[in-house]
Amino acid sequence: MNRSIAPDRLAALVGDFNRSPAYRGLRQALQELIGDGRIPIGTRLPSERAVTEALGVSRNTVTRAYADLIAAGFATARQGSGTYAAAPIDRRRAHDHALHSLGAAQSPEGAIDLNCAAGAATPGVAAAYERALAALPAYLASDGYLPSGLPGLQALIAESYARRGLPTAPEQIVITSGALSGIAIIARAFSRPGDRVMIESPVYSNAIEALRLGGGRLVTSPLGDALGEEGWDVDGIEATLRQTSPHLAYLIPDFQNPTGFLMSDAVRARYARALRAARTIAIVDETLQPTRLSDDPMPAPFAVHAPDAVTVGSTSKMYWGGLRVGWIRAPRQLVGRIVAARVRIDLGSSLFDQLVVAELLVTDDILAARREQLRQRRDALARALGEHLPGWRFRLPGGGLTLWVQMPHGSATRLAADVERAGVYLAPGPVFSVEGGSDSWLRIPYAKPEEELVEAVRHIADALPADPFESRNRRETSRFLIA
Repeated sequence: MNRSIAPDRLAALVGDFNRSPAYRGLRQALQELIGDGRIPIGTRLPSERAVTEALGVSRNTVTRAYADLIAAGFATARQGSGTYAAAPIDRRRAHDHALHSLGAAQSPEGAIDLNCAAGAATPGVAAAYERALAALPAYLASDGYLPSGLPGLQALIAESYARRGLPTAPEQIVITSGALSGIAIIARAFSRPGDRVMIESPVYSNAIEALRLGGGRLVTSPLGDALGEEGWDVDGIEATLRQTSPHLAYLIPDFQNPTGFLMSDAVRARYARALRAARTIAIVDETLQPTRLSDDPMPAPFAVHAPDAVTVGSTSKMYWGGLRVGWIRAPRQLVGRIVAARVRIDLGSSLFDQLVVAELLVTDDILAARREQLRQRRDALARALGEHLPGWRFRLPGGGLTLWVQMPHGSATRLAADVERAGVYLAPGPVFSVEGGSDSWLRIPYAKPEEELVEAVRHIADALPADPFESRNRRETSRFLIA
């Protein structure tokens, strides 16, 4: 598989780069595009002659820019083949523990764990457990094995899709032991080891690992400018689909993790057309769909535009991570394959937990309280960053659980290691990239209490190394965009 980028596409991405001197500005622009994943790792760059013509610069400018890019580790030259985007070795992998919560047993006393975008249970969860316990005896005479799920819960989830404009029958729902379990089941049902799977970059780190463990050959589809208005580079996505013909495509259209972007209806429709043309099955992760923090209307579910899409949902982000219940929503003709794949992994999710979720789904005020809590915490984190790290840049998302924050200089991987000594655990950008890009970015969740978030930001500011530009950055006004 040879992925490439056309000269005119490269010129559009590079834009109006700094030309004083031009070779350095071009190298910096290309390095940023590769580091942030907008030019995926392994992509063949256009020839020096083609770039010279597309950008209107001298051949020497491009030759030197490519040479500096290779020297910095962001490209490799292959004899007789060309120049390919790469990532420096030390950025291809960050801390292994950044993929998950440390947990109480591993977390030192007083530590602030911001690896995992999750917090304590939402108020009202304990009461739902009590009601579920009262309902449990009615099910104890059965064998308790429900590979497709509790019928009452299937019906409630199907109704939630219908309210969002996607008619769904209860038999189209398969209850799973969380969203990651659902992703693994779908991969097993519809692909074989070695099949290509297209995945966003940056993206939810545990999904990367789940699809890798399923044997998928991951190819990345770049997101757009993480500080811009449009999150998805649809031209790049269409090119990736044409060039790689992936069997599956994993995407998070609702408050994308980690960037927080919300895909518009127009982009969903265009994306769905590209998937149909490539005959690619979409795995649509809607885990963060309920986390809307504004009053703006939500776009239609992705499956409205892509009827063959298989959708994953979960209760963990809005209720409690310890409640391991998720689901798959699939077209009727695909449900049998999903159930068959599921029983090769397990025979069903906890019936008791499913009863708890059924209780929660009919209690609307719990979600309203959770959203208000998250809104206050998001705003507290944004204020703290503006006060203590005014040179750092981010968008204020309309939902989700995290801020995707760009450092003005330095390595996020190195900073995460430094701030760990102060008892703050962070997930640097390379954790969310298949090949280790995005090393100027950090994902900072706002699911923790406000006082912990403010304290964490103070520790991060204290851990920053001295930099000649620091004083200038601290005089800048905090920059963020309202999503």
